[in-house]
Amino acid sequence: MDYDLPAEIRVEAEGPVRVVRLARPDQLNAINEELHLGLTQLFPQLSADPDARVAVITGEGRAFSAGGDFEFLDRMANDRELRRRVIAEGRELVLNMLRCRLPVVAAVNGAAVGLGCSIIALSDVVYLAESAYLSDPHVTVGLVAADGGPLSWPLHTSLLLAKEYAFTGDRISAARAAEIGLANHVVPDDEVMTAALATAHKIAALPRQAVEATKRVLNLHAERAVLATIDFAMAAETESFDTAEFRQNINRFLARSPVTGR
Repeated sequence: MDYDLPAEIRVEAEGPVRVVRLARPDQLNAINEELHLGLTQLFPQLSADPDARVAVITGEGRAFSAGGDFEFLDRMANDRELRRRVIAEGRELVLNMLRCRLPVVAAVNGAAVGLGCSIIALSDVVYLAESAYLSDPHVTVGLVAADGGPLSWPLHTSLLLAKEYAFTGDRISAARAAEIGLANHVVPDDEVMTAALATAHKIAALPRQAVEATKRVLNLHAERAVLATIDFAMAAETESFDTAEFRQNINRFLARSPVTGR
């Protein structure tokens, strides 16, 4: 099956496994408009691929995803129509991941920040490289984490820990993430793809209907929890783009770097 996606996402076939690569390595796979749209479009296309059984998602280069692109966020702050569209895409992306028929194995090769961190939280099995870390710094930038950790972290870890890491945006080391239930396994950096692919092929060899229906049973719990909160979260994030604190942070960060942690 040919995938219709932006160049920022590459999909390769390895038998019944689809290897998905976030492909902005020079920008540490920061989320720009094209990558955001591509992630939204990706999961329905994976579900529609008749020969696909499991997906492995990873980042090219040194990071899984370093978060949002400040220039993109600046445009969203100044263009309400773009903001409306991207926020709507974010809602669709979350639900598309939850409803994807393929089990998704995350091979987290480096920093997973902001939306990158959310992709990990919505995956089905998570392998973290030892040097990798998770972080959701929406709040520290001045944004509500509408598609971020607060949506799904409480399903994986305690509500108290979800609150702490959502409020502070602190980095969660690979070892700590596994300890508190945000990852399945921590492996040496050079083994993360090998380990993720081994699990993907193991799942792909199991009875297809049983795997896919079991994933759906499990994700119904997550989907119901997400649907209870996501519309308020999206409305609140839309509003936070207009706050003085966010504008000040954007101006400061743009002067320093085009990449943030959204």
